[in-house]
Amino acid sequence: MDAVLLSRLQFAVATFFHFLFVPLTLGLSILTAIYETIYVRTGDEEYKRMAKFWGRLFLINFALGIVTGITLEFQFGTNWSRYSEYVGDIFGSLLATEATVAFFLESTFIAVWHFGWRRLSPRAHCVTIWLVAIASNVSALWILLANGWMQHPVGYVIKNGRAELASFAAVVTNPFGWLEFLHTVSGAYILSGFFVMGVSAYHLLRRRNISFFTRSFRVALAFALVFSLLEVVEGHIHGAEVARTQPAKLAAMESLWDTQARAPMALFLIPSPGRERNLVEVGRIPGLLSLLAYSDSGAVVKGLKDFPRDERPPVTITFLAFRLMVGLGILFVLLLVAGWFLRNRLVESSRYLRIMLWAIPLPYLALELGWTVAEVGRQPWIVYGLMKTSDAVSPISPGQVGVSLVAFILLYGFLGLVDFYLLAKYARKGPEPAPVETN
Repeated sequence: MDAVLLSRLQFAVATFFHFLFVPLTLGLSILTAIYETIYVRTGDEEYKRMAKFWGRLFLINFALGIVTGITLEFQFGTNWSRYSEYVGDIFGSLLATEATVAFFLESTFIAVWHFGWRRLSPRAHCVTIWLVAIASNVSALWILLANGWMQHPVGYVIKNGRAELASFAAVVTNPFGWLEFLHTVSGAYILSGFFVMGVSAYHLLRRRNISFFTRSFRVALAFALVFSLLEVVEGHIHGAEVARTQPAKLAAMESLWDTQARAPMALFLIPSPGRERNLVEVGRIPGLLSLLAYSDSGAVVKGLKDFPRDERPPVTITFLAFRLMVGLGILFVLLLVAGWFLRNRLVESSRYLRIMLWAIPLPYLALELGWTVAEVGRQPWIVYGLMKTSDAVSPISPGQVGVSLVAFILLYGFLGLVDFYLLAKYARKGPEPAPVETN
């Protein structure tokens, strides 16, 4: 394997592993803030215990997210130096803003929140967790605006043989970046809701802390339900933006080879080794792709054959990842709607609780599939239409990348085991006992 493929594999390993922690950080920070806000408003000590319990899991997850995120940024210098040299004037400004504004705010107030339970008033302490939650999500915004620029570059000029920033306002108001942010954080909030509901279901099935975990479950259920419905709406809008700005990705997502009006949408692909493309479409609905992409069932959709061969994304993995992501999204809505009707009799709904316990990994899978669609579907471009991935890699040997790739896998594997062990340990342990009132 050459240095380009190995560098891509290394970045993929780092990104996918890092993204096991980021979504839970984003959503659990907000849920923790919601629990503490309810405590401040009502004086109900049980919600204070919720904030402490879920906040502890948030802190464990936050630590691993920091460690794995730093190595990602270093790779732009070690493995992708030509990319950094060519577009660093634009990309670097977004990452610098994220680090100097959001990350420092988040890191400072997370310490204040953790150590300030007995040092701050309840209201002031509640403000600190909201600052952490806001900073975490603003941090995600800057990073996703950077990725959104890679997906749809705007606000730049080519000067002195490199892309230079022409309009910072155009970059930070890039519609693709904002849609990507909304899509990603909505998925993160769904994941966090499922995490809280799954852990709560574990305890409710064992009849432990019934009031505590019933309340935790209901708040997380409402939170996840709102964003699962928003995800469906935003996903449709985002798909239309992809059709406008990345037509080759759209064609790969739908395995559309021939340009045509009333373009159909295939629900599935099945293997067929005897055919030219080794895959057969199943469940084609005429005009549906045209309607969803352009709000016109008769619109013309450009097929893969009308793109140069060296500018076509990998089709099978993009198509399947997209279908699985959408299918999981629909499943989440169904599970959450069912939960809404069962919310007042959760303890008696043991079958539903078991489903929600075993459903914890599914939002993780959906988010990783989403990133697969976004990044694999963008290939062969590292900056869509501007710079190809093969031109962005550093002048390093395959052996150097191979060694670091193995090191990343071993180190990340160890850190992941430690993190998941700690999360499982403290999730099973449950909250601290309620203080005993004395007369």
